[in-house]
This record gives sequence, structure tokens and C-alpha cells, in this order.
Amino acid sequence: MEKKQKAGFVAVVGRPNAGKSTLLNHLAEYKLAMVSKKAQATRKRMNIIVMHKNTQIIFVDTPGIHRKEKLLNRFMLDEALKALGDSDLHLFLAPINDPISHYEEFLELRKNKNIPHIVILTKVDRATNEKVLKKLSEYSKYANEFKAIIPFSVKRGGSKEQLLDEVAKYLPEHPWLYDSELLTTENVRDIYKELIREAIFEKISDEIPYESDVVIDKIDEQENMDVVTASIVVEKDTQKRMIIGKGAQSIKRVGMYARKEMEEFSGKKIYLDLNVTVKKGWSKSKDLLEDLGYVF
Repeated sequence: MEKKQKAGFVAVVGRPNAGKSTLLNHLAEYKLAMVSKKAQATRKRMNIIVMHKNTQIIFVDTPGIHRKEKLLNRFMLDEALKALGDSDLHLFLAPINDPISHYEEFLELRKNKNIPHIVILTKVDRATNEKVLKKLSEYSKYANEFKAIIPFSVKRGGSKEQLLDEVAKYLPEHPWLYDSELLTTENVRDIYKELIREAIFEKISDEIPYESDVVIDKIDEQENMDVVTASIVVEKDTQKRMIIGKGAQSIKRVGMYARKEMEEFSGKKIYLDLNVTVKKGWSKSKDLLEDLGYVF
């Protein structure tokens, strides 16, 4: 007898730089979510779809849980909280070297205690077996709270089968919500935006990545090439000069990195035209944030 289909949403949460996007790209076997060594790179929710046996798992990548007063940061926390409320299961990612206080804060944030959750200990390649066992012991006092706790290392090629089996247990019987060939519900425009933002995080230092954003002005989709015109938005004239760089070297580095990632995603050649524009105080203005797609 054929098993009934299952489908559900799984919110992936944790502090900034806990490894959420890295894990999801690993599970999807495709680069979809923005990855950066710098914290707070992810700003909005993103659905990543993974098919596993009879189950369609819609993982929701979220901004890191953190509390800052800046308007953009408040939007990011709100995105994470919305994902917690709208899901069938929570995955809490806890880097192995983190204090357990981050998990205790997560327990306080969970408004709906009826939604089950699993703890994933990430970055365990950085720890000895003794360290992992000690951390598992620390979490044991909360054993009545979580359904499972799984040490996992992307670098070591952790068992996706075991993790996905565990996730699928807690999702409802339901017809698949999306075409089984679909990898994400995001459109090409949004993915290109995130890949350009990733390039800024990787190739521009200091505060600029956090005070910049990207607008895709135009995409001309051709059979073998996409021609993409995009604007990098910053808050100050000095930041604009730094992104362009002497002899336009900085923006060339950003463009080369972004184009490579965009070509890998699309399977097409990319012609990328990058411009830089100044919108003073955009990260502190609700109207300007909404213009950039951050709708409160």
C-alpha cells in the first residue's frame, strides 16, 4: 500500500550565524540561501523545498534571533517570530560552542507551545566527542521540551537521511503543496538580489554590508543569457565611494563574485550592470524600508 503524502512548513531558527543557510543549502543540495561568515546576513524569510520519500518539507530560512532597536533589526526579528507561528515544526540550530542560554531564550519566544521542535547541534566538526557529549548532557534537563537533539556537521557530510526522517515524523498527512520539481517559492528576481547582497558581504568590509541593500531594476531574460541591471543602495556618500573603490576596483570584485553565483544558480550566462545609489537613513525609515520590500 502506497504511503500517504505528507507536507508541512519547518521554521529554521537560531542566533545570527548559527549555520541555518549552510544547513539548508546542504539539505537542498543546491545553493539557494545566502551564506556569509558575517552575522545577520539573512534579512527575510525564504522557503526552500526538500522532497524526502513521501514528504514535501518546506523549510523556512529565517533571520537570526537577536534584539536590537534599529528598525531593520526589528523587522528581522519579526520575520523569525512569524515563521515560528506559521510552521508545523521548529528546528533550533545551536552551535556546539554556544551557551545554553540561547536555547532558553528560544523557549521563551515560542508563543505556541504546541508546535514541536528539534534541536540541531551545529558545527560539531569543531568539537571533540567529549565536548559533544557534555553539551548533550547540558540539554538533557530540557528533554521534555524537544522531540530530538541531533549533532550535525555539514563539513563532515552529516546524515541528511537521518535528519530528514526525523523532521518528516512531525509533519501532517497532506497533499504536496507545490510541484515536486520546485526548489523554492522565491522568484528569480529575489534570488539574484540575495546573491548580489552575498557578494557585498564577502567583498566589502566593515559596516557597509549591514547598511546596504540591493534593488533589481530590470531583468532581460534571453534564451542563453540574463541581462540584469541592479542598484546597490547605501546610506552615505562615503559608503558609495567605498563600494565603487579606486578605479572602480571594489565594485568590479562585487560584480565578478555575484555574476559567478548567479550563473551557477541559473545555468545561463549573466551580464550584470551594477550601480550605486544613496538613500540616506534607509535602514531607519519605515517608508524607505517598505520601498525596498521590508513590509511591516
